[in-house]
Amino acid sequence: MATPENLKVSELPEIPDPGADEILGPGHNYATVTERIGGIVYTPWKRWPGKWWIGAIISFIFVNLLMTAMYVLFFRGIGTWGVNIPIGWGFAIINFVWWIGIGHAGTLISAILFLLRQDWRTSINRFSEAMTLFAVACAGMFPILHLGRPWLAYWLFPYPNSMWLWPQPRSPLEWDVFAVSTYGTVSLVFWYCGLIPDLASMRDMAPHPWQQRIYGILSLGWRGSAIHWHRYQKAYLLLAGLSTPLVLSVHTIVSFDFAISIIPGWHTTIFPPYFVAGAIYSGFAMVLTLIIPLRSWYNMRDLITLRHIDAAAKFMLGTGLIVAYGYSMEAFMSWYSGDPYEKFMYWNRITGPYGFTYVLLILCNIALPQSLWSRRVRHNIGLVWVLSLIVNVGMWLERFVIVVTSLHRDFLPSSWGIYIPTKWDWATYTGTLGFFMLLIFLFVRLLPSISIFEVREVVHHIAHPREVYTEKQL
Repeated sequence: MATPENLKVSELPEIPDPGADEILGPGHNYATVTERIGGIVYTPWKRWPGKWWIGAIISFIFVNLLMTAMYVLFFRGIGTWGVNIPIGWGFAIINFVWWIGIGHAGTLISAILFLLRQDWRTSINRFSEAMTLFAVACAGMFPILHLGRPWLAYWLFPYPNSMWLWPQPRSPLEWDVFAVSTYGTVSLVFWYCGLIPDLASMRDMAPHPWQQRIYGILSLGWRGSAIHWHRYQKAYLLLAGLSTPLVLSVHTIVSFDFAISIIPGWHTTIFPPYFVAGAIYSGFAMVLTLIIPLRSWYNMRDLITLRHIDAAAKFMLGTGLIVAYGYSMEAFMSWYSGDPYEKFMYWNRITGPYGFTYVLLILCNIALPQSLWSRRVRHNIGLVWVLSLIVNVGMWLERFVIVVTSLHRDFLPSSWGIYIPTKWDWATYTGTLGFFMLLIFLFVRLLPSISIFEVREVVHHIAHPREVYTEKQL
């Protein structure tokens, strides 16, 4: 019996099982799956969607805005931002936590759902993994820029030096350095490992010799032999197992930036699970925000189906309920603790100068997403996309509320202050959004944004559900 990777095009069966329509639609076989996904990359530039050009140009303009903001920061100093006393943390830390949270959905979809054998992940895992890498790259900018002297960022790492200057290992900001760098490295290796079989497919179907050479080098000599598949599956499984605890650990450590302090509003034990759930919540929202327009622009409705959008919306709803529980516990414990500073902090959070942000936060993260309980709403593509945008805004407001409202009114009224982000704060933030989107646009054009071989495996198992391969055959 031929294994899926050894099947010839002439031997490929049509898929009579209507269950395959849920994955790829009617009439798909192995050859069309490869051509369908790989053809997006090899489409001549004159036939690229006009919306892609518009989006890429706008993103590039925002990247130039980011470069301008960084230039001003380097030459004029961190005083160009709105941070002051007592609000020493502003947009830089808010956006750092927000971007790290967005990067969590990619690892969860790829690693945890892979270990749980959820086949619906196959059409969105590659895209979400790339989103993770780009989000981590954006997140890493902010702590470095926030240092004030970013050219000395290497001081954060323990290295032999003649001045005997060493990082403070008891600082959670130092823990962030190792947590985020480890997460980014493992996510990069995991993403690239999953790309290798597809890069070989791109090499084999490349229309030009220079494309064959590039994809041939990137595919590391992949030939699809049994030993290659055996080693690949073992490596991918090990990386998935290694990535799974990172989903929980990285944002837990990020939450320690706040939780180990004595500031009212930060000193709470619920932050680690609350931050992890919020990260997955915003990550799935960003996945939906990106894949819904792209599936329309590239006519990938047969690859990214309602089944995928429905499952992602359910995940978003479930993690949103955990976030709602965190909000309620935060409010309850500020009252139950009997601490007057905690009570004042929470009352000020609702009724103080930034009270409108808290109201919008509850509206965006709790009230409106409850409509996802309805199957009719989950299957309304436009409505799901709007809800994903609302959740992204709400999760950014959550970080703003946590950082600013806990700092702007300190223990002594004499040290109270107001934080107002400057135009350079906004320029840096919107610039990273442009950088993120530009990387997404380039990724879709240069690499297969959907896993070719995994989709083929799913289609094969749907078409031949009773086939069981022995270890010797595999």
